[in-house]
Order: sequence, then structure tokens, then C-alpha cells
Amino acid sequence: MALLSAALLIFCFPRFNLVWFTPVALAPLLLAVLRERRPGRRFLLGWICGAVYWCGVCYWVEIVLAVHGDMGKGLAWTMFALFCVAKALHMGVFALLAGILMRRWWAVPAVAAWWVTVEATHGSLGFAWLALGNAGVDMEWPMRLAPYTGVYGLSFVFVMMAAALALAIRRRPRRELLWLAPLLLLPLMPALPAPLPGQEAALLVQSNISETQEWTPEILIQTVREQAALTLRGALQAGVRVPSIIVWPEVPAPYYYEQDAGFREYVNNLARMTQAHILLGTVAHTLKGAPLNSAQLISPTGSPLTRYDKVNLVPFGEFVPWPFNYLADKVSSEVGDFEAGHRVVVSQVGKHRIGAFICYESVFPGFVRKFAAGGAEALFNLSNDGWFGQSAARRQHLNIVRMRAAENRRWILRATNDGITAVIDPAGRIRGSLARNTRAAYYAGFSYISAQTVYTRFGDWFAALCLLITTLCAVASALPGAKGMETDGSRAAATVT
Repeated sequence: MALLSAALLIFCFPRFNLVWFTPVALAPLLLAVLRERRPGRRFLLGWICGAVYWCGVCYWVEIVLAVHGDMGKGLAWTMFALFCVAKALHMGVFALLAGILMRRWWAVPAVAAWWVTVEATHGSLGFAWLALGNAGVDMEWPMRLAPYTGVYGLSFVFVMMAAALALAIRRRPRRELLWLAPLLLLPLMPALPAPLPGQEAALLVQSNISETQEWTPEILIQTVREQAALTLRGALQAGVRVPSIIVWPEVPAPYYYEQDAGFREYVNNLARMTQAHILLGTVAHTLKGAPLNSAQLISPTGSPLTRYDKVNLVPFGEFVPWPFNYLADKVSSEVGDFEAGHRVVVSQVGKHRIGAFICYESVFPGFVRKFAAGGAEALFNLSNDGWFGQSAARRQHLNIVRMRAAENRRWILRATNDGITAVIDPAGRIRGSLARNTRAAYYAGFSYISAQTVYTRFGDWFAALCLLITTLCAVASALPGAKGMETDGSRAAATVT
């Protein structure tokens, strides 16, 4: 049953995208831990489920390490196995307590709250990727929760439904399923924003630069010229107004706006010719020479305005965590590990304000909301998903960014090196995109929005509430006489076991 849950969870996400498995995916694991009284066995069941799940969803990690991380196949598979083993600990801890909570009459909300509590720790404990709620990005009714609870509200709903199914299979009293009644109110919540056309124009440039390119001064100059020509053709095409902002993605090329005077002048002149702001991915450096993954904003007069330095770095992509630094190199070709930035930057563009986050930072809902909370009226995501090859990671990453748009009710314009470049509206819908592995420019409409959602204003309050609920339920379960709170169905199950 634990393996069945792992398979169903894998099917929920791209590459399969069978999203209607999501409300039932955890039911087999919950049935297994409900029957299992031994704590060690419950943890093992969760750990097995988690290891298989992470292996199936993030299979592309091995590809990245082997192809771009200078590892042989053997070492790459070893590192990937260690990654899956480590990430599975979250599921093991979830199963450990879930088995106890499932025996109480409050099992449905308690188990869902416990899932959210564990899920919210992924980012702070090494690596975050797909929250369960991301599988609902195309489900209209659950998505109505996003601007209030963030992605964790959707995760809560899906786990409630899985827990209720498990209890129904065990023939628990029907009154224990009444916790699902509030879900009937979802259709009464404010509907998703209508798909209105954008009032502003932007140009998203997809560079399609190879991650394995060997760089010489001549090749670099030629690449910059081709990208500038592509930008000019897109910005000055007949019959359309000049975009107010041009976006270049994060790329694997040595673009040093601050250090390379020739490159800087090229970009500045391009801004003057198009009379548009330019937002581009570049590598800056600290005073001590450490590289920074940065987003530089240039004014229409060709002057640098602001620079945002990426705060949340990718393990093994931009730095190698201890003790693996003795075994592996990072994916980036920069000398030395990147250094993390320290602050969120909201930039002025004419009468409006924007925020730009870089690549992997999209997986942190509480971090992305800081841009909107700081006054950003539109969000930009500069990314390079070329490291993922042709794997499902590209679509997975796009769905994560879509959830950030819905949580904050902001347009997100996503420029990537070789796909998936896309325009996402405030409901999380994809309003247009470019084909993968093509060099192209996309003329996109969007709008500035100043109103803030509940999630934007208050952040992960729902995850904090789930922690409180979990704590109260765990304490209640540990009180003297707690076994008396078990339902008849639970005691019968224990007898059968």
C-alpha cells in the first residue's frame, strides 16, 4: 500500500499529470499506517513511500548531476540515491504520527494539518520542489483557496479527502467524515479572475544558448549580437507598440554587466534604441570576488537602475553543500560557489513597481510573496531550465510558478533560456508560451495590479495554523485515557491485526 501511494503521487505530476489521482493518492499509505501499531514500521512504510516518490518525480536530478555536474554515471546515481533517501525522511516522519492521528475521531483534519506542517519544512531543510497542492493548479474550485491559504490550503484539502477515503474503507462511523462538509463551500468562494487581456506590453527573449558551449571572446560577442538582433526585431516589429520592458533570461553564458564594459555598452545601447527598460540575468560579484546570480534592470536611457541578487541558491547547482563538496562539483561553470543575496528588491519602472525572482526561488511561496507585499505590481521569473534536458522538470517548474501567480494575484512573465518561456495571468493560467529549444522573442501582454491578497499580506499563516492544530491533536492523543478516544472502527482494526 505504501508503494501504491508512491505510484499515485508520481502520477499526479508531470510527466503523467493524472491530477485526479491527487485526492486519493495518500489513502493507501494512511490505511497501512492505521493498521500498523509499531512506530518503527510506520516510519519505514512512510520512508519507503517517500523514497520511491522522490525517485519517480525528481528522476531528472540524476541527469543533471551526470551530464552537467562532472560526475560519472556511478557517482551520479549514488548521489541521487542519497538525495531520495534524505528527502524520504519527511514522509517517514509524517507516517509515524499519522498512524496515531488516524485512530482518532478528528483524524481527517488532524492528518491533513500534519501533512502541511511537514510539507512546509522542505525548503528550510535542504530542497523543496512540488508541494502536493501544485497538482491542483488546473482545478478551478481548489484554486480559489490559493490567494487565501497559499498552496498549502490545496494540499490540506487533498489530504483531507484521502484520509476520509481511508476511514470509509475501514468502515469508520460516518460522522467522522463530516469534516469534509466545509469543502462544499468552495464553489461559493470568489471565482478566479476572468482571462482579461493585458494593458501593458513586454518582450520575453528566449536565447536558446547551449549549457555545454565552450566560450571564447569571439563566440561571446557573436552570441550577444544575435540576441540583440533578436530583441530589436521583436521590439520594433511593425504594427505593435514598443514594449515597456524587455526581459532576457538567466543564461549559461558569461554575461558580466558590471565587469564587462563591452557587454554593458551593448545592453545600454539596446535600451536606448528601443526606449524600453531591460531586465536581464547576469553574474555580479561581491567585494571579495564571490559570484552572485543577479537580475539587472536598465533604464530606457541606458543607465543601471537596480540589481537583485538571488537569495535562495540551488544545492549542487550553485553551491555544493558540506560534506558533498569533496565528492562533487556544482553544475555552474563559475569559479567557486555562488554567494547568496540578502534582500528582496522591488524596482520602479515608470509609474509602476516590479519584482524579479530567479529560477529555483519559485519553489518558496513565502519568499516570492515578499515581492508583492513590498509593492511589486507585476512579477518576473528569470530562469534557465536547460539543465533539465527534455525531462518533465520543465513542466513541473512551470506549474510551480503558476501557483505563485495565483497566490499573489499577479501576472508573472517568465523568460527562460530554452523553454518554457510563458506569460501567466493572476489566476495561474498560461496565456501564451514559446516552443522549447527555439531562439525566439515573445511579445506579451500583461497588467499591473496593486491590490494584495490575504496570502500576500499575511504569508504562511495557514501553515502556522496547521502546526498549532497538529500540536493540539498530538497532545490530546498522548493524554491519559487517549485510547478511549479511539473509535470502534480503530479498535476493531487493531483486533484484526
